[in-house]
Amino acid sequence: MKTNLKDKIAVITGGGGVIGSVFSKALAVEGVKVAILNRTLEKAQKVADEINKDGGTAIAIKCDVLNEREVIDAKDKVLEIYKGCDILINCAGGNNPKAITSKEFFEISDIGKTTFFDFDMKDFESVLNLNFMGTVIPIKIFTKEMANRKGATIVNISSMSAYVPMTKVPAYSAAKAAINNFTQWLAVYLANVGIRVNAMAPGFLLTEQNRDLLTNKDGTPTERLKKVIANTPMRRLGDPQELVGTLIWLCDENLSGFVTGITVPVDGGFMAYSGV
Repeated sequence: MKTNLKDKIAVITGGGGVIGSVFSKALAVEGVKVAILNRTLEKAQKVADEINKDGGTAIAIKCDVLNEREVIDAKDKVLEIYKGCDILINCAGGNNPKAITSKEFFEISDIGKTTFFDFDMKDFESVLNLNFMGTVIPIKIFTKEMANRKGATIVNISSMSAYVPMTKVPAYSAAKAAINNFTQWLAVYLANVGIRVNAMAPGFLLTEQNRDLLTNKDGTPTERLKKVIANTPMRRLGDPQELVGTLIWLCDENLSGFVTGITVPVDGGFMAYSGV
């Protein structure tokens, strides 16, 4: 089926990251004009250069999604160059090692370990902010420009941990659960101005954010990764490229024009498996 995305304008936050870069390139292949927002400009520029070299259209913009002024400046630049925005994809996110517990279960004898009770709340809050407010702020600033544009859509990035929180990562799990709830709220709120709002919940992929949790320094799997594989019916990690089909479906009004307010798991069956 032929897509209906040519000449659409997409803004991707965290576009220099693992998932964001894959999404940016995939949309560019469909003829979408892409604005890649990233806290580190060099990462965004690398992706933009690759897209432009391959015949696509992309610009790189330095932007911290937690800095409203920078997001406003990014919006102004997108409007100046592309004259609009049809698609907003919120890929910016991540975790903080200081907001991860050393063990899955707390014991009084856990002296010298990082427990929930040892967290500095600033570290905990930083994870909540990056994943949740880092989605809310770009939506607040870009969405007004998208109202009543034909085919306007927002795609947020959730997680398996939004449904049943993963051990060790309480702040990350809470933030992703908030993404699911906010996606539903926003879908209702923006329905009258023609903006669809959905989210994707990727299964387990190997990224820079989770590498230390899933692999040892020598590259061998940690016990946590072994658990992940054992509880994923397809018995493997996902590849970021395997998210692209769902992304294109959610972005194209010809394919999903009556779909809003949902979070789509792309997880190798993880959510379906009880472990028994």
